[in-house]
Amino acid sequence: MQSIGTSTQKELLDQPLAARMRPREINEIAGQEHLFGDNGLLRGMLKHEAKLPSLILWGPPGVGKTTLAQILCGQAKGEFVHLSAVLAGVKDIREVVEKANALRASAGIRMYLFIDEIHRFNKSQQDALLPHVEAGTVTLFGATTENPSFSVIAPLLSRCRVLVLKPLESSHLRKLAHRALQDVERGLGARGLHLDSNAEDLLVESAAGDARAFLTTLEIAADLAQLELRATISESDVRTAACKRMLQYDRNGEQHYDVISAFIKSLRGSDPDAACHYLVRMVESGEDPRFIFRRMIVFASEDIGNADPQAIQVAVSTFQAYELMGMPEGYLPLTHAATYLASAPKSNAVIKAYNAAKADLEKPGASDVPLHLRNAPTGLMKKLGYGKEYQYPHNFPGNFVKQQYLPDALVGARYYNPTENGYERFIAQRLKHGVLPKE
Repeated sequence: MQSIGTSTQKELLDQPLAARMRPREINEIAGQEHLFGDNGLLRGMLKHEAKLPSLILWGPPGVGKTTLAQILCGQAKGEFVHLSAVLAGVKDIREVVEKANALRASAGIRMYLFIDEIHRFNKSQQDALLPHVEAGTVTLFGATTENPSFSVIAPLLSRCRVLVLKPLESSHLRKLAHRALQDVERGLGARGLHLDSNAEDLLVESAAGDARAFLTTLEIAADLAQLELRATISESDVRTAACKRMLQYDRNGEQHYDVISAFIKSLRGSDPDAACHYLVRMVESGEDPRFIFRRMIVFASEDIGNADPQAIQVAVSTFQAYELMGMPEGYLPLTHAATYLASAPKSNAVIKAYNAAKADLEKPGASDVPLHLRNAPTGLMKKLGYGKEYQYPHNFPGNFVKQQYLPDALVGARYYNPTENGYERFIAQRLKHGVLPKE
């Protein structure tokens, strides 16, 4: 448990650049105009509300969730306590609640409890926190990189306002760079350094909206330039300083669902390039290839079906090829399947046929199999008319004869409606005319 105070100058200089440049007031916050602009939600909240409500701050890494919580607490003039959900437990919550009760009783001071990575609290830990948030004993500021709909229990979530923080735009990051290079007290201003334009562009690109990663890379690049006694931070310095950025993807959280959704929609939209992008993003982030293959096999029937009867064969056979070869070469059958499925003609006639037939099962008489289609293994069944007047299609030209197959209650129902896409246009003609036309 940590109470946040003011750092001494020595402590400040020992901190990384990202910590030193942490905003101290609202006007220093980069981006988040939807919260702090003239009509921003938080600006109005701070202006009109005597006390702040409990908040869930949701956003990707490095967008200022912890900073925002500290500034809000300062504006509200309360006691700020910081817990990490990775390290804290129910015992720590109890200690905070006891302190909050004492502060309120002795000095009328509100306790603002900031829980970093609140999605890592399990259900019992969140349940332990719930009554104290509900009673107002503590005002909760929870920070999470995961969708709180999945990671925060519903009773706790209903007692908080969710604020969505966005990745910083390039203009925000460029302002951060200039501020850090000019600030003598907290930044790199005393070094007399500047960025060349190519270095700045690469620095912005590599950060991908993460201010912490941006300032960390800038500080390392500045050190590299100074080691060579240069006043200009070059593109080479930034390239060396920028470690490979971890892709924003969580196999158990919202990114998991967002990226696989985008992948399937790219396949459905016949965009093999977008499909490759999301496929690589999943594979390089550690997604289980079997999960991707299973989704592609489903897709082959649901979104392609008989428009290209080979699609499911490709999906299944590439899955089998992957099982034989494993990784790293397994990316080849993955890409093979994805590009084939994206490029194939599309039809959802298969799933529509199933759903339509399922809906008709509720109709009276839908379960009555016509007598001429029934099996007649006994003499009694034959006397009752089972199998009588059944016409064997192979005894007719083209192996086709018109007769009733649906139950009486469903005669005339149409479930499978082949499209004009791919091979289904031939199936449509076969069903209409009783013969398969030449391709």
